Amino acid sequence: MSTLAPPSSSTDQPTLSFPRATFAKLSPRPFLLAHLQPSHPSTPIARPNRRRPDEHRPPAVHTGSLTHANGSAVVRVGDTAVVCGVRGEVLLARDVPGYTPKTPRRLRSRETTRLGLLVPNVELATGCSPAHLPGQPPSALAQSLAVRLLALLEGCGGLVADEDLRIWEAPAGEKDEAGAEPPQVQAWWVLYIDVLFISLDGNPFDAAWAAVVAALADVRLPRAYWDADRERVLCEDARDTARGLRLRGAPMPATFAVFTSAAAGGGGGGGGGGGGEDGARRESWVLADPDAFEEEVCDEMVTVTVDCERDGTSPVIVKIEKSGGPVVGREEMKELVMTAAAGWLEWQRVLRQAGPTK
Repeated sequence: MSTLAPPSSSTDQPTLSFPRATFAKLSPRPFLLAHLQPSHPSTPIARPNRRRPDEHRPPAVHTGSLTHANGSAVVRVGDTAVVCGVRGEVLLARDVPGYTPKTPRRLRSRETTRLGLLVPNVELATGCSPAHLPGQPPSALAQSLAVRLLALLEGCGGLVADEDLRIWEAPAGEKDEAGAEPPQVQAWWVLYIDVLFISLDGNPFDAAWAAVVAALADVRLPRAYWDADRERVLCEDARDTARGLRLRGAPMPATFAVFTSAAAGGGGGGGGGGGGEDGARRESWVLADPDAFEEEVCDEMVTVTVDCERDGTSPVIVKIEKSGGPVVGREEMKELVMTAAAGWLEWQRVLRQAGPTK
């Protein structure tokens, strides 16, 4: 007589599993912590995007994309893509309150800042991300990016020289008649810098600034002068007489995000790290060039803007912006400056390869 054998205890039981994307949305902090704190010591630390904590996304720059602009550039950093167009318009001196062509030279310094000759604008309502749908009014992020771009353009003596935006009352290079007064500034070029995000996957400021610098380097302004007989500014159509801008310096920002394991522990599990108030050990990681997912789960952001020699040595700190927690101190900041200098060298290599196209 045959009998039924009992089911084997070694039979695999069905388990519930989620795809990576689902796990990242349900538990974002534990998901990031699992990558930064691997279970086996021999496993290298790698972020969910397979980058090291100090690794930047490779940039790509293309200039001269917009034919109707005086200068343009397209910058792509990972899945963040930005288009920047620069167009010049004429501001007459007679339209500036309190200004006359005979204003002393000492009062004409920093004209770019005093007259607002650089006007950046950032547009995010393009469907570049689910948080920025078309047709929406300017967001707080777009306005803050425009303010930060303007502050960096006008800071440290100004990226664009005042003399490159001046329009004189006689064609450059012509000699004055005997006894005639020296030529005076009768107008200026106003540069409207429009930054349009096609795709946004984190770190918008670095990509926007790179696009602005590349577009300004691509600018070609027509030869313009003031005609006293017609009382207007005349521009020449010849392309070979157009001139570019002499950018002073090459400051480049590098943004970092700080992730702490204590914050991850408060989000519902997630392997190691513990809470912050019970005395458990807190670990932190500084992530270079964060993407959109990492920005959402990190509480501290640092942007270090540096300028270096041509070979990337002797970094000079132009500006430091910091918000959030207290993880990054003096010693950590030194490391971030050196990492920013390495990123500066990569950006300069890419920008030189793009070069002006007009």
